[in-house]
Amino acid sequence: MTSISLPLTPPRSRGALAWLIVSQLLGVLSLLPWLVIAGLSIMAFDAGFSTEAMLFVGAIWAYPLLPIGCSILAWVWYAKGRMRHAVIATSVPMVIILPLLLYLVYMMAWGSFT
Repeated sequence: MTSISLPLTPPRSRGALAWLIVSQLLGVLSLLPWLVIAGLSIMAFDAGFSTEAMLFVGAIWAYPLLPIGCSILAWVWYAKGRMRHAVIATSVPMVIILPLLLYLVYMMAWGSFT
């Protein structure tokens, strides 16, 4: 008697997959204004070199590490079938991205940048 063993694949969730894609598209979109802000952040050194300026520019320039790192981690966990972990990992950058994007929309619609 022979037994056939099927490879076990972790369960996949379409909702989790959709959220991974949508949240990471928002993360990519957040990099567009970041490019402008990163370029302008150099002006922090106009008053001279200081620790505060270094920390400010360093924090601004380190931002892409968050969405990129969380995206990689989310896809690894998704591949392993750990949907909850993947959804949480891809949602972490949204804590920063969504309020900033909402603020930009608010400023363009009702406020002014001056």
